[in-house]
Amino acid sequence: MERNIKTIGVLTSGGDAPGMNAAIRAVTRTARYHNMNVVGIMRGYQGLIEREFVKFTSSSVSNTIQRGGTILKTARCMEFMTAEGRKKAYENMVEVGIDALVVIGGNGSLTGAQLFAREYDIPIIGLPGTIDNDLYGTDSTIGYDSALNTIVECVDKIRDTANSHDRIFFIEVMGRDAGFLAQNSAIASGAEAAIIPEGKTDVDQLAEFIERGKRKSKNSAIVLVSESQKDGKGGANYYAERVKKEYPQLSSHVTILGHLQRGGTPSAYDRILASRLGYAAIEALLEGQRNVMIGIKNDEIVYVPISRAVKMNKPINQELISVLNVLSM
Repeated sequence: MERNIKTIGVLTSGGDAPGMNAAIRAVTRTARYHNMNVVGIMRGYQGLIEREFVKFTSSSVSNTIQRGGTILKTARCMEFMTAEGRKKAYENMVEVGIDALVVIGGNGSLTGAQLFAREYDIPIIGLPGTIDNDLYGTDSTIGYDSALNTIVECVDKIRDTANSHDRIFFIEVMGRDAGFLAQNSAIASGAEAAIIPEGKTDVDQLAEFIERGKRKSKNSAIVLVSESQKDGKGGANYYAERVKKEYPQLSSHVTILGHLQRGGTPSAYDRILASRLGYAAIEALLEGQRNVMIGIKNDEIVYVPISRAVKMNKPINQELISVLNVLSM
């Protein structure tokens, strides 16, 4: 075991995702099984800086696997982005005897973990907790499946109104830089199109969708749209405004699902995934692994260097785009 690790700190950072509690539970109970102490760090890196520590036992995580959100709370911490903030966090860790960290979060959270580990030579294991599914090296992230199910449930209900009024509904989902939620929820819900960041830059995705629609007999349509891009040219409202100006004969409406996607009970898949990843995080520390993200590829646990997980773009399967185009006829 690296450095004779006796105490594990666990935190959740960034946006919450269904299944985070299942991961916390798995980390805690696996660590306790190996006679390690566990310290729950409240409110992510902010709690690490402000010494918001709670001793965790196996009973601390009882009746949590089915709960959404995170029992450790979460926050975005600007202070941790400074050298002074990280120094304070490290000193607090040393003072309470935390030997290693398990960080559950998305790209920003794991980027912070990577920097922290490099500066202070701390064993850190990352768990991919984000509904966007945008971390490289893992087929799925904790919360992604649950968010997909929530989106599909909402789209199914919106479809009734779309059919009743012969309207185009632009439904905005999360994933500003990654279209996994929009593309796969479009397929699962039988939507007519998905407009995603990975779409070819030389193709006008709206014009392409409208042109396809002219060849079909449908009078209503559901279009899943990834949230607004950094340049403002994206999101459901952007495309609805374009329809109003460029295709005035068509009626369009916008639904922005927002934080609905993050909430709710985690799916069975996310509970199992989070449990496997949380268990594997402690096993990785026992093996002497450090500064890796635990991922899953082809249903097998993999160790991905955090540097690769956060820096490399995760490609979307281009076949999914063809599947949706053909099946939406």
